[in-house]
Amino acid sequence: MTFPFDISATDGRARTGVLKTPRGDIRTPAFMPVGTAATVKALTVDQVAQTGADILLGNTYHLMLRPGPERMERLGGLHEFMRWDRPILTDSGGFQVMSLSGISKLTEEAVTFSSHIDGSKHVLTPERSIEIQADRLGSDIVMQLDECVAWPAEEARARSGMELSARWAKRSKDAFGTRDRQALFGIQQGSTFENLRRESSDRLREIGFDGYAIGGLAVGEGHQAMCEVLDYAPQMLPADRPRYLMGVGKPVDLVEAVWRGVDMFDCVLPTRAGRHGQAWTWNGPINLKNARFAEDQDPLDPEVPCPASTDYSKAYLHHLIRADEILGKVLLSWHNIAFFQALTAAMRSAISEGRFEAFRRDFHARHTTNGGA
Repeated sequence: MTFPFDISATDGRARTGVLKTPRGDIRTPAFMPVGTAATVKALTVDQVAQTGADILLGNTYHLMLRPGPERMERLGGLHEFMRWDRPILTDSGGFQVMSLSGISKLTEEAVTFSSHIDGSKHVLTPERSIEIQADRLGSDIVMQLDECVAWPAEEARARSGMELSARWAKRSKDAFGTRDRQALFGIQQGSTFENLRRESSDRLREIGFDGYAIGGLAVGEGHQAMCEVLDYAPQMLPADRPRYLMGVGKPVDLVEAVWRGVDMFDCVLPTRAGRHGQAWTWNGPINLKNARFAEDQDPLDPEVPCPASTDYSKAYLHHLIRADEILGKVLLSWHNIAFFQALTAAMRSAISEGRFEAFRRDFHARHTTNGGA
């Protein structure tokens, strides 16, 4: 395998370890802030690094449309372009193609779509996705192109998407070849059908990947249905490779997924919530727009080691959000990313010390009591 993955401790199904890459170690469980268009919205890369993030996610769909993959290559690749010298994982572009632009044509060969920016036509094949990610953007972890079937789906529809994704996985692997400094992850599909998830996993394992993702969740099925899939899906994937749950999610989702054996996550939630006045804290989410914070002089969350969390009063943040000041969006986004990194750090410690079940119970108790604050 391209990147060594050392699991240092387990506690039940939960595990903690390190994925070693040429650009730095990724401590797992790991949360990847989403840098959609070569930026984690509202934050500098220095701010993101200060939160403890080991890795970012870049969106192939957005970057291929603007500024364009060939231009990105001429400008030195994604790392140099955005001044981030740590690892970057890029998604394949498939999810955004299917959710943002509307598919004009999906065939065995490719997906043809119209840009949501200017309507221009584009063709994305598994081979082109690999080329963009690995050769133009220069990402460290490359994702296969897959089809993410919308939920809910009948089993026949979920099967067709899973089987196409499996065939595209083989094409992605062939296009990627063997590389010394980049890794390729395959994506398990199958919606909420256990038999399809197992078949998908078997086909991916036969091809062989550096890591494995669980796709097709967080698409509207709800927390309980997601957890039911995660009761079995991670265990179908190789135990000695990273398991990445794509597009997830809320803090409770992360805790429950780690308890079930997941190692890596990404989600736009921290910065999106921050831009709309919501902060995630150890005592649950709070909405800084609420009038009750107008004279609250307490910091946002003194347990989170970030200036945005400790150095500004809720009253000040309430004022910034109500006045629609840019600084309010910056500070809440910064805090939320820091909270998610603090959460994964706490989970790593709890697993290492053999107390993850107690950590999970305490987390649920605090969030259940204060989650509607």
